[in-house]
Amino acid sequence: MLAKQTGLRSGTLYPILIRLAERGLVEACWEDGQPAGRPRRHLYRLTSAGLAAARAALAEQAQLRQPRAAAAGVRRAAVRGT
Repeated sequence: MLAKQTGLRSGTLYPILIRLAERGLVEACWEDGQPAGRPRRHLYRLTSAGLAAARAALAEQAQLRQPRAAAAGVRRAAVRGT
């Protein structure tokens, strides 16, 4: 599911998840029980530190986009002559 949502292949995604787990930003555990017809999955969940880091990264991205959005608005207004 995460691979589909991110568009990343497993060879890219799982090394990233392993590094995040090593840094304490996600925790991993094995799925309970043995599902019929497939192997058990590793389940990943953000830790409180991971959630804080994700929120900080999103806030930083929003700040970086604000000046660009404001500049784009000024350019649009100049083109329209307003």
